[in-house]
Amino acid sequence: MRQILSNGTIVNEGKSFVGSVIIDGEHIAEVTNAPIEPLPGDQITDVSGCFVLPGIIDSHVHFREPGLTDKADMDTESQAAAAGGVTTFFDMPNTVPQTTTLEALDEKFELAARKSHVNYSFFFGATNDNADLFPRLDVHHIPGIKLFMGSSTGNMLVDGDEALERIFAEAPLPLMAHCEDTAIINRNMKAMQQQYGEDPEVWAHQLIRSEEACLTSTLKAISLAIMHETRLHIAHISTQAELEMIPANCLHVITAEATVGHLLFSTVDYQRLGTRIKVNPSIKSVIDQEALRQGLTDGRISTIATDHAPHLLTQKSGGSLRAASGMPSIQFALPAMLGLVSEGVLTIERMVELMAHNPAIIFDVRNRGFLRPGYQADITVVRPNSPWTLNASDIRSKCGWSPFEGHEFNWRVEKTLCNGHIVFDEGRVDSSYIGQPVSFR
Repeated sequence: MRQILSNGTIVNEGKSFVGSVIIDGEHIAEVTNAPIEPLPGDQITDVSGCFVLPGIIDSHVHFREPGLTDKADMDTESQAAAAGGVTTFFDMPNTVPQTTTLEALDEKFELAARKSHVNYSFFFGATNDNADLFPRLDVHHIPGIKLFMGSSTGNMLVDGDEALERIFAEAPLPLMAHCEDTAIINRNMKAMQQQYGEDPEVWAHQLIRSEEACLTSTLKAISLAIMHETRLHIAHISTQAELEMIPANCLHVITAEATVGHLLFSTVDYQRLGTRIKVNPSIKSVIDQEALRQGLTDGRISTIATDHAPHLLTQKSGGSLRAASGMPSIQFALPAMLGLVSEGVLTIERMVELMAHNPAIIFDVRNRGFLRPGYQADITVVRPNSPWTLNASDIRSKCGWSPFEGHEFNWRVEKTLCNGHIVFDEGRVDSSYIGQPVSFR
């Protein structure tokens, strides 16, 4: 039986037009602006007034399983993803155990095959001494290798020159790097503690995990990538200074990710939200936030991701030292970014490039990320001019809170289709559905 999404505004490959998407089983059969002659048995869904997008690919999430399931797991967070229009996620390796062995990587795929309600894959984590495993990685099965060049949640720091040289030289896949200089962070923390006590208030976080710490590490990563001709994707760029180092429109060389948190919040929001917006790298100034927003349209930012990182609210108590860094965002990222579209920060066509097309291009995703005949029918349907206010009862993430609580959104996710299956429909997640592992070229 075919499904037809008819009369919606289709946004795909730089164009928007009113038309229909015809789905045959798991795949897109046709995308057209011509009148449709239905066949007997066709299931037709009128999406007039809605925008029909390729399914969102979130290439940077922390679903916390295995080992940290008090705060999140693949079941709850993939339900949140489906409700947010996200059809595919790539999970990070700082779980317990860390995804730094082939056995730990296999365990995550086995968990997802039972528990994930959207499509999935997992980054392999680099350490000081596991580059010997790189040749054994299945390059058609995972998107890349995650490298922590700054200590963050999970403490997977790699900062020795010899280890870094080998990782950049031998990485067979794109290298996604968390770039912060730990020596600078430690120096800044010591200075803040001498002035403000053992646990400086959260406003000091941006002075501890400073622009200098980010820029120093980012410049080192870029230098190593150029030297070794490594495909480098710099995670969660947070400063104007770093952005000035990124070449524009080089999707197969050196690319940069902006996160929803760094695009929506600045240091002025610490007074209102406190540690709820404490993340690594830190939320920076209004000037940095504005530079990142400009980077969305000038080619220097290539992807928007969430860095969805749930913690229990009890773990967010304290200040710059004690409060956990990270916040949940996957369920509300797309409505938030569509809010930037409404503000004129970027066009909806560019947003689709940043959240669907470019992640597919950068990580060589097979048959996803575009509305094309023969591709998997991963589709997100959103409705504009549909205001709603986020209440705690709306939150599907296991941690049960969001920095967006009380915010009024003007866009609503109506339907999410994974592989032709409607996994989210007007407020309901089909928790019986299991997504597919992503394959890569």
